[in-house]
Amino acid sequence: MLTTVLNLGRWRPSQTSRVCEVVEVDMTVIAKRLLEPIPANRMAGVEILRAIDGHADVALETSEALMNVIGSLHSAGLTVLVDAAGLAAIIAAGSETDMDGIIPLGRAATLKFLAPARGRLTASCSLTDNARAMLDSLWSGVNDRARLSTHAVVTDLTGVVVCRGSFDWSLRRTPPVASSTTA
Repeated sequence: MLTTVLNLGRWRPSQTSRVCEVVEVDMTVIAKRLLEPIPANRMAGVEILRAIDGHADVALETSEALMNVIGSLHSAGLTVLVDAAGLAAIIAAGSETDMDGIIPLGRAATLKFLAPARGRLTASCSLTDNARAMLDSLWSGVNDRARLSTHAVVTDLTGVVVCRGSFDWSLRRTPPVASSTTA
């Protein structure tokens, strides 16, 4: 009898038994490589802490350059953090090459500011089943575009929720570049 274990994560058939095991795909290194060099993320000091199986944790230190008039992180900084958390979660849902040729663009953002955002802030984002299904159809080649939403919660060092934010994304696959040969 074949038993399937389904949990967060990708699964693969076990080589030693007929039970399938859950294999977490850690995409943290890939998410860091793709997201940390982006100029807005670099300016804000975004750090990808974790990007595994459709979940991401992203952090930054509130810098004086991004403070608002009350000395907390400006809404622009919170937008960068929520954006990075959502995109890191998207990257975390795939494999090492799934983002190759994919252009992700934010279509809309909604942020709710709940408390002053000071000090080290962490944004956490987990993809919904619907978002995962949209990504799977894009990565498998069934569709060349996907629209989905990500939702992040931003907390300070004491665990206080300072912001909740969502991003609506439009992802599209770029056509492969044709190689040209000359005679």
